Amino acid sequence: MTTTTLAKPAFLRSKVGGLPRPFWALWAGTLVNRVGMMVEPFIGVYLTQARGMSLAAAGVVMAVFGAGSLISQVLAGWLADRFGRRVTLTGGMVATAVTMVALGASTSLPAIVAAMFVLGLTIDAYRPASTALVADLVRPEDRPRAYGLLFWALNLGFAVAMVVGGWLAEAGYGWMFWFNATTAVVFGLLVWRAVPETRPEPGERTGGGFGAVLKDRLMVAYVVICVLASLVYAQAFTTLPLAMTGVGFGESDYGLVMAVNGILIVLIQPLTGDWFGRRDHSTVLAIGFAVIGGGFALNALVSSVTGYALTVVVWTLGEIVTAGIPGAIVASLAPAHLRGRYSGMFGFAWSAGVLLAPLLGTRLLAIGPTALWLTIGAIELVAAAGLLAIGPALRRRTASTAR
Repeated sequence: MTTTTLAKPAFLRSKVGGLPRPFWALWAGTLVNRVGMMVEPFIGVYLTQARGMSLAAAGVVMAVFGAGSLISQVLAGWLADRFGRRVTLTGGMVATAVTMVALGASTSLPAIVAAMFVLGLTIDAYRPASTALVADLVRPEDRPRAYGLLFWALNLGFAVAMVVGGWLAEAGYGWMFWFNATTAVVFGLLVWRAVPETRPEPGERTGGGFGAVLKDRLMVAYVVICVLASLVYAQAFTTLPLAMTGVGFGESDYGLVMAVNGILIVLIQPLTGDWFGRRDHSTVLAIGFAVIGGGFALNALVSSVTGYALTVVVWTLGEIVTAGIPGAIVASLAPAHLRGRYSGMFGFAWSAGVLLAPLLGTRLLAIGPTALWLTIGAIELVAAAGLLAIGPALRRRTASTAR
């Protein structure tokens, strides 16, 4: 009886204990914001159905959004180091809310294009600041677990957003824009009130800038690896639905298959994050990438909804292995006064991969599904091999910067 009573708190402490209160405010804000983040996944439907755009025109508008998102990571990283993590995150969320309302009210093509570009600049501007905040607030040994918990909050919130977003879209797209704007403001205000500014004081900064980041060859190598990994992962949202519908499956089949991803992450990831976080980061990430690559490559062998769902199970398990590790590596590489810029470069890598994904994926799909999935799997294996190659250098840097 006594053993059972003590074991449960110990188990819970290993999963969520030991993290500072400001982190949990950031976690709660991330969850609320993600629950409201429904405009982005429904934007293509909104542009074509509510605004009457052709698929080609909607594609161009969404590319403008992607360009804004790419720029935002570098800009927000600089802002987080120059003006502070808290003001950058809160300012980005308030700007997102204003832009959401403006986009929902825009009817002309120039106005929609302008609003989409600004939304791309603002909607993910919180990411470098959030990544830097975790590095500032959390001890190095707890960072993988902390980043993993944020990853879990993002996925849980996204699952809710997809359901609620569908309801609000049916009720009228205006509700969707206003709900998204409201949750963005709540996130910003929660961080402003409950999270202290953690940027190093002027006397603690030793200079540098993005030039210093680009001179860090280990960080540059890691950024290139992350671009490859992002390019592969984004196929789940770009070419996978095209590949499935191209052989006769419906949108509902794709939705069912992708639901497997969210369910597994929500159920499994919190139970495993701390265990993987205590292992060597480069090795764990390389293993996760290899599993992800294998999962995508298996798409070349399947021809049923069940088969596609099983491949999602495989690459989702790889995603669960990697959860929290990429951000922890960035935190270990970055000097304290440049954490915003390093986080911005990390975000830039993932945004670049998302932009490149449909360009490469659709061309490979035009050749054939087998060419697509085997090539994508091979690219992820290259990323895994790259991590193993820089692993010794990562371990040396981590040991020298641990505090």
